[in-house]
Amino acid sequence: MNTQPPQFQDIATALADEGWCVVPDFLSPAQTQALAEECRTLRDAKRLTPARVGALRTATPLRGDSTHWFQVDALSAPQQVFTDRLDALRVTLNRELMLGLVECESHYAAYPPGAGYTRHLDRLRDSDARVVSAVFYLNQTWRVADGGALRLYLADGSSRDIFPHAGTLLLFLSAQFEHEVLPATRERMSIACWMRQHAPGTIF
Repeated sequence: MNTQPPQFQDIATALADEGWCVVPDFLSPAQTQALAEECRTLRDAKRLTPARVGALRTATPLRGDSTHWFQVDALSAPQQVFTDRLDALRVTLNRELMLGLVECESHYAAYPPGAGYTRHLDRLRDSDARVVSAVFYLNQTWRVADGGALRLYLADGSSRDIFPHAGTLLLFLSAQFEHEVLPATRERMSIACWMRQHAPGTIF
């Protein structure tokens, strides 16, 4: 018996048709607020570290966020709620789209005012493990005037700006969509996630 939320089927259909989708209210307001508060607590405790890029985790001026990776064997209660729901979505996408997704990885990302992330592709140059990218936003009362949109570049040459409103989940196929984070006038917080397949040569 299929017990997955109908919303998950809509997500699978959108990814199959367009390769990307925006999902409002992925978690409840209280669940989203708990994650936002935890991210701020980690920031205040200086447990967010400047982000790096690529398989070698190289420091770069191309992105201005700081991050904290979720540890799958030591998840906090808010993180567990989020990862459980994301993993349930992964199961649905596997069933509907045959993507071979075996795990999710996630980290908090906090951008100070004025920081961004230049145009890039999430799939690493030497690995095709990342299949679906997801970004979950934690910012209450966000206004368009605050900036901070994720700009997604589409195959037809156009782009879409997704503003980081709390509770919104953006998903897209990692290998197909270049994107960038535009600077904001206030702190911008999110959870960046990747649903992964086994990379070639993986032993399991």
